Amino acid sequence: MNKYLDWQEIKTVFLDLDGTLLDLHFDNHFWLEYVPVCFADKHDLSREEASDVMMGHYKAAKGSLDWYCVDFWTRELDLDIEQLKHEMSHKIAVRPEVREFLQAMRNASKRIVLVTNAHPASLSLKMKKTGLDVYFDRMVNAHDIGMAKEHDGFWKALNEIEPFESAHTMLIDDNLEVLQSAEHYGIKYLLAILQPDSQADEVETQHFHAVHRFTDVMPG
Repeated sequence: MNKYLDWQEIKTVFLDLDGTLLDLHFDNHFWLEYVPVCFADKHDLSREEASDVMMGHYKAAKGSLDWYCVDFWTRELDLDIEQLKHEMSHKIAVRPEVREFLQAMRNASKRIVLVTNAHPASLSLKMKKTGLDVYFDRMVNAHDIGMAKEHDGFWKALNEIEPFESAHTMLIDDNLEVLQSAEHYGIKYLLAILQPDSQADEVETQHFHAVHRFTDVMPG
């Protein structure tokens, strides 16, 4: 892995949040387990009926900015999604070795930018629970740019507000569509996450190098 990364050349590091720095188990449990139960209770449905309805909603929104939008799902499901996230916030967890990795990059004087699709309400909750915000030079939210990271136009728009040189930039993200979009734009160093959800199996990362332990990719 370290043979792939040239830390002397890398100046900017873009980092995803959910499934990369944070254990994706929180989000998977929230959307696949907790919200369907709440939806069933609210609309007097069986758990199976609620899951079927919600899977239809999820399929229609996937890949769009709505997919990540608390306000959209609050309207769509007639549930207070922000409140429900607070109720389950005890499950928010930082992945192992993340703090050490972030501190090592700060020590190496890299520009560290969080680039997330997470809705501002979700981002605020997760930063309050984890305190990771102290490590970033900047946090960029896709909702402020107006398109999800999966869209090819995202990286050009990001470069206009957070200038970077593609040949000297690294992105770590668990979403392969995001990595493909960044690759198409020309970002040189791209890393996937081998096991975004600590309670699920390892995932296929296609041709992308994958991070299992952050100690394996420490600068220096």
